[in-house]
Amino acid sequence: MSENVDFDVIIVGGGAAGLMCASKVASYGKRTLLLERTNKVGKKILMSGGGRCNFTNLDITPENYISNNPHFAKSALSRYTQWDFIGLVCEYGVAYHEKTLGQLFCDNSSKDILRILLQENEKHGVSIKTNTDIYGVSFENNYRVETSKGEFRAETVVVASGGLSIPSMGVTGFGYELAEQFGMKIIPTVPALVPFTLSGELKQFAERLSGVSLPVTMGNKRANFYESMLFTHRGLSGPAVLQLSSYWKPGESISIDLLPGEDAKGWLLAAKQSNPKSLLRTLLGQKMPKKLVQELVDNYWQALNEKNIGDFSHQVISEVADLLSDWQIKPSGTEGYRTAEVTMGGVDTNYLSSKSMESTTQPGLFFIGEVVDVTGHLGGYNFQWAWSSAYAAAQAIVS
Repeated sequence: MSENVDFDVIIVGGGAAGLMCASKVASYGKRTLLLERTNKVGKKILMSGGGRCNFTNLDITPENYISNNPHFAKSALSRYTQWDFIGLVCEYGVAYHEKTLGQLFCDNSSKDILRILLQENEKHGVSIKTNTDIYGVSFENNYRVETSKGEFRAETVVVASGGLSIPSMGVTGFGYELAEQFGMKIIPTVPALVPFTLSGELKQFAERLSGVSLPVTMGNKRANFYESMLFTHRGLSGPAVLQLSSYWKPGESISIDLLPGEDAKGWLLAAKQSNPKSLLRTLLGQKMPKKLVQELVDNYWQALNEKNIGDFSHQVISEVADLLSDWQIKPSGTEGYRTAEVTMGGVDTNYLSSKSMESTTQPGLFFIGEVVDVTGHLGGYNFQWAWSSAYAAAQAIVS
């Protein structure tokens, strides 16, 4: 280490990516300082997955990520895989389970994942400073980081400051500002993995059904997802909604198939033949929550409420089936960064090496995790990006 620096590496941000990177570079003997502006590291880890941390997924592919450069994530993901992190989890004896769709959660608590990372950092002598505001970063032969706890100098700086989601956790746009300071560009940021809001009669419809959920296929011209949808007081949430929000643009309608995997028209026509005395609400009540069925009947099919399905014309059955399989809804917006799980957009990958995560405009400056324009689907993909991008940067720094 050069005599005129305090540390080999300074890491900005004590989230998943920052903690992972710090432990890895320090394991090679690099003097490492991790700076966190809030009072505790790993806050997002602790709150994730309902307190059980969906720490990765069994099925990680580049297709599970959104970026202006869809190839960028391939290198990092291939060099530190889900199996590598699962191995670390097993090494520490943390019990976990697969919930759905390959999603891995801790059996007990998110604290288990944070404990692994903290013990790895402690084992390798990482210096962690919390409640530390950063006032500025400059470079002249080495990096100078001015903070509320004094000035620190290092040969390398790794930015793992996260995005703008969940501002109550004290997030800022620091990483984006620093990237621009050193000549890099930012892809405009938007909230992602976030509930939709509705307005007018649709909002009232959702309010009356708040708490009701069902499996649906939800999509638009860019993506489709088969998962659960949840009605809320503000609109729509649940995994299907969060997934599609990353592919939705303001002003667009979305399509909801309330009977996924079912030929709605064929089913209704068959019911007309086999159960001609049945009411529509009775038939639908066999397929979806009765409370939702009643709202659909009251709002869309009042004239059919007391009619037997045997008396439905072919046209009426087609109209009912169209709504069931392609319910068109136009969200008024999303709940924004307040509840968004991640931030989409960020540091333009054209200004980063996909192998090392190092800036192409400023040697010794690295960006990892959510601050980069790589956003995963719901289901452990964003944590895996944190682990993989952190590992890629660490390997480049120590090589």
